[in-house]
Amino acid sequence: MHGGDWVAEVLKAQGVEFIFTLSGGHIAPILVGAKERGIRVVDVRHEVNTVFAADAVARLTGVPGVAVVTAGPGVTNTLTAVKNAQMAQSPVIVLGGAAATAQQGRGALQDIEQLDLFKSVVKWSASVRRVKDITKTIEKAFHEALSGTPGPVFVELPIDTLYAKETTEPLYNIPPGKTLVSKLISRYLKWHVKRLFADADNQKVSGKIKPDRPKATASQVKSVAEKLRQAKRPMFLIGAQAVLDVENADALADAVERMGVPVFLSSMARGLLGKDHPLHMRHKRRNALKEADFVMLAGVPVDFRLDYGNHIRYSSFYVSVNLSKTDLRKNRRPNIGVLADPSHFLRALAEQVEKQPVWDDWYKTLRARHDARNADIAEQALQPVKGINPLYLCQEMESLSDTETILVADGGDFVGTASYIVQPPGPLTWLDPGPFGTLGVGAGFALGAKLVRPDANVWIIYGDGSVGYSLMEFDTFTRHNTPVIALVGNDAGWTQIAREQVEILGDDVATVLEHTDYHNAAIGFGGTGLRVDDPELVPETLEQARDLAAGGQAVLVNAIIGKTDFRKGSISV
Repeated sequence: MHGGDWVAEVLKAQGVEFIFTLSGGHIAPILVGAKERGIRVVDVRHEVNTVFAADAVARLTGVPGVAVVTAGPGVTNTLTAVKNAQMAQSPVIVLGGAAATAQQGRGALQDIEQLDLFKSVVKWSASVRRVKDITKTIEKAFHEALSGTPGPVFVELPIDTLYAKETTEPLYNIPPGKTLVSKLISRYLKWHVKRLFADADNQKVSGKIKPDRPKATASQVKSVAEKLRQAKRPMFLIGAQAVLDVENADALADAVERMGVPVFLSSMARGLLGKDHPLHMRHKRRNALKEADFVMLAGVPVDFRLDYGNHIRYSSFYVSVNLSKTDLRKNRRPNIGVLADPSHFLRALAEQVEKQPVWDDWYKTLRARHDARNADIAEQALQPVKGINPLYLCQEMESLSDTETILVADGGDFVGTASYIVQPPGPLTWLDPGPFGTLGVGAGFALGAKLVRPDANVWIIYGDGSVGYSLMEFDTFTRHNTPVIALVGNDAGWTQIAREQVEILGDDVATVLEHTDYHNAAIGFGGTGLRVDDPELVPETLEQARDLAAGGQAVLVNAIIGKTDFRKGSISV
């Protein structure tokens, strides 16, 4: 077996079903080894999407997603996606090719200091220097990615650790040894090759690695339960970290429902309670935080989205449950801080807390405010604009969403509008970049989601700015039979930026686009493209897109939308 085979053996043992790649000579043995073991090799058109796709797989399955990229530019092209995974706390494994061990630092093709480059954006990194170290290094990578606060890891695999000895030895061009210097070089290189492959066949592959994450103690749960029962206006804010335990997502939803506490959901936790659940408040979160006397953040950091803690009333009793020591106390020290898995904590808390009658008035206040905002949105959706009203477009998309729908959010202004209207239908049906706010996640996330759940209707909600990052992956959707649906809200601009820039600085420089025919580009890449600019044709166009995808075609709907003031003043910095 060559080194690529050993890599594939570990991936197979860890339950990896897909690896994402863009071909390169440095990594070819891994791809071939994986294919021979029944692991599906999915090649994309830009390396950044290998990591985005792997990220989606990790979020939806709990098994670390795996990206395999070639040396140098192949590795550097993943950097943004790796940082995004780090901030979203997604367990992703990035396997990067590298120059041969004895040629590094000597000007070899695509040879750079890859470990130094990734040091600040991964939990852990390593470079394999001997073939016999492959299995234990990659197994450690899985452990590091999953345990504690999950996150991405990087393993560098030099080309001479992956190919067979008979292929690798000629790479060194060992001199015949006629002069003293050449003899010394020859002796060193022969020793180096011998050491490189020594005991390579004696390594062993272990069983599947399980996450090692802290759990709350009984006393911690009891303390929070006592305070919660005393509260008159409690609320939960549950975030992505709470659904890292994919196997218990439904049990988590049941626990939250049994407690009867009004809840706001963010990021990957959106959809946890399904559509229109009475406990789930989707609007006016800031008002609720200012009025609540008990606030629990479960897997949510206090960052810019909560105005660095200023949204939480200082007289309220504040509980933070988080896997990250940093996030647990970031910007605001909790009255009770619990370093633990939020899902486990909430399920344990539900065994001690049931709905209190005193909460009824508080619930009615939040629900009335929530329903009033929905009514306001419905009214604004009827207002005529030049083109299609984006609120109306989102309403029609929402009407097509069912229990088999997965929503991928990739954009600024249009996606921000959609987030008020389009509801994820259940747990693990919403994918957004997370706190890094990265544009360009759409195609990679959708690819991973469709592979994991082939029967789902996977919709990408694109802005016309963000679609430019990954439109070429319609070629990938076509080649790998992953028929997703992309809805582009095309208002010919970087509207989220233009809103504030024009008002504050009086100039729209660099924020203006065209009503580009993105649907024709999708056709050119082998998919199907539809254009709609008439509001009356929106329902039938979206239904047509859904039906085409059900028939096996990747579809892009280019919807020409008008501009509204719905999200005026919404920019975040």
